[in-house]
Amino acid sequence: MGKGEGKNQGEGNKEADRKFREAQTKFVKSDEGKRKIAQAGNVSDEEARQLRAAEEKAKSRSKGEDPVVRNQSGGSASGRSGKGTSKR
Repeated sequence: MGKGEGKNQGEGNKEADRKFREAQTKFVKSDEGKRKIAQAGNVSDEEARQLRAAEEKAKSRSKGEDPVVRNQSGGSASGRSGKGTSKR
């Protein structure tokens, strides 16, 4: 086993990240990957209708756009700047 293999590295597992990136790069460069990339976004009329219906259903449950995003006022999505808001 190589250095670090077989050990639990937690969320920052650099070995798993490296292997994942290598596998993704290999797939993208493969003939199958090139075919899938070329077909990306091509959907039938029926599938497009189903996707729009699902989107509308999800939007109907939404409380609306986050005011921070809507107003482009900056800050985090929670509306807090993160500065001086710590309460310990």
